[in-house]
Amino acid sequence: MKQLNKTLKVETIGQGFYEISKKLNEIVEKFKLKNGLLTIYILHTSCSLLIQENADKTVQEDLLNFFNKIAPENNNYLHNSEGPDDMPAHIKSALTQTNLSIPIENFQMTLGTWQGIYLFEHRKSNHTRTIKLHLIG
Repeated sequence: MKQLNKTLKVETIGQGFYEISKKLNEIVEKFKLKNGLLTIYILHTSCSLLIQENADKTVQEDLLNFFNKIAPENNNYLHNSEGPDDMPAHIKSALTQTNLSIPIENFQMTLGTWQGIYLFEHRKSNHTRTIKLHLIG
């Protein structure tokens, strides 16, 4: 059995979806793991990870609009010390995921035809986000 622990840094420039599928595939292919499991975990409470459609950008636009409606800024939140987008970011993170598990088959992540893996940034400012990866198989 082989294992790999790795850290991936992702630069964000505001709210939105940042596809990381290609970077993850490169790591999986380089490690030469034929079959196993990739666990992805993000070390932040104001962004999240999603598997989502990667063929039509309007899906991402609609999702961003939806989350901004259910967790709006300036909603009289008690937690507001880091700016008006901070508490909505925590709500969005609580409603999504901070970790994903992706099967590895024949040296590649097993994703559907239209699926991509995204870092979903909930804050408006630039950030360097840290993602921990664990490959086993």
